[in-house]
Amino acid sequence: MHPKEPLTPAVFHILLSLADGEKHGYGIMQEVAGRTNDAVIMGPGTLYGTLKRMLEARLVEESGERPDPALDDQRRRYYRLTRPGHRAAVQEAERLEALVRAARAKSLLKRPQRA
Repeated sequence: MHPKEPLTPAVFHILLSLADGEKHGYGIMQEVAGRTNDAVIMGPGTLYGTLKRMLEARLVEESGERPDPALDDQRRRYYRLTRPGHRAAVQEAERLEALVRAARAKSLLKRPQRA
């Protein structure tokens, strides 16, 4: 994963899920499904394969902390963004925002309504 290249949808969805705090794998899957109204369902193979590559690329890291060890399953792995992961998420969001602006300029999308 090179920082200048567009991120895959799976990587970007995971980065988005972790942008507001650490989560375990199942929590990431639930958030992605909820955010996309079930248009994107990440199976365990996709999620954990992607997380493995993201760990190797240092976009995310495992967290040893548990919200409440007495209420949590010790087998769960929690993940959080690293600084490079946060930068990659910001760069991808900016890249996508520029594409949306271009689509609006070509009248492919309606301009947002002003409040």
